[in-house]
Amino acid sequence: MAAVRRRDTVPEVLVRSHLHRMGLRFRLHDTRLPGSPDIVLRRHNTVVFVHGCFWHGHDCPRGKTPSTRQEFWLPKLIRNRKRDQLQVRSLRALGWRVLVVWECETKDETRLARRLRRWFRSI
Repeated sequence: MAAVRRRDTVPEVLVRSHLHRMGLRFRLHDTRLPGSPDIVLRRHNTVVFVHGCFWHGHDCPRGKTPSTRQEFWLPKLIRNRKRDQLQVRSLRALGWRVLVVWECETKDETRLARRLRRWFRSI
């Protein structure tokens, strides 16, 4: 697990690239905010989390719980989901808009770009 990166993952870099192409400017990993969001767009009062499907328990094939050592993995993945929910609630209570992009959503860049444009057009 030491090889698992926390920052600058491929999905995160893809999302940042699309946001930058849209002309949006942002800060990365603001530790002053709950959950240290991956991307912070202060001008738009929006934070973006780019979640790995496995680590954050997405309901796609990549988010499947391992069949071995479930006594280790299940509590860990459940804690991750609960922590994510708490962070989103805390950020919304502070007035932030929260966008969660899943790793599997970054595989189709056209759909990703369309989703990001739609999200920021509504601001």
